[in-house]
Amino acid sequence: MTFEIMLVSIFFLLVSMLVSWRLKSKFKKYSEVALRSGLTGREVAEKMLRENGITDVKVISVDGFLSDHYNPTNKTVNLSPDVYHSNSVAAAAVAAHECGHAVQHATAYQWLTMRSKLVPAVQFSSSIVQWVLLAGVVMANAFPGLLLAGIILFAVTTLFSVITLPVEFDASKRALAWLGHTNVTNEREYPQAKDALKWAAMTYVVAAIASIVTLVQYLLIYLSGSRRD
Repeated sequence: MTFEIMLVSIFFLLVSMLVSWRLKSKFKKYSEVALRSGLTGREVAEKMLRENGITDVKVISVDGFLSDHYNPTNKTVNLSPDVYHSNSVAAAAVAAHECGHAVQHATAYQWLTMRSKLVPAVQFSSSIVQWVLLAGVVMANAFPGLLLAGIILFAVTTLFSVITLPVEFDASKRALAWLGHTNVTNEREYPQAKDALKWAAMTYVVAAIASIVTLVQYLLIYLSGSRRD
């Protein structure tokens, strides 16, 4: 069973790499398409926040490639330099998506609230789960409870991955709805923005599926050991 887990991990690693490559390829492609409106990522973000009545969120630039994110703790939309300064379709899509999270926060979107509450538990479990699972598999006969503890820790991270899906899909839905009825993107640019966000969402889908499958495999290891006992 441990060999099967290794094979599944390798499979999903390859799929994840493929999706990541595709996302970067799409981002590069649409980064070369300038918006007819001429708005930069920063201006798109500020416009979307303003038109949604959000005045207490700042749009700032952070280092990194595709490091864009919304921070609910300090209420900031953090855009990478390639998004913050660019007036491309890709920049508009990413900026609007991150502002979608800000709108979720402002409207107390239940899935975002639930995910935020899980963050401390996920940070703790993520830091030790691999070691606990490894020790649990190696010492399954002597300390069966150790593997169960690892499974519970891993289940927390899996739950987080699953809850992340509706959060990300909803943020993109809000972004595209807003882009669709503003003059930020035209009829040619809108489908490109939608395509870019679709591939960004795929990275979360792959991560969630991989986590669920791995969790099931560890559960099977634990149950098979229990039956032998």
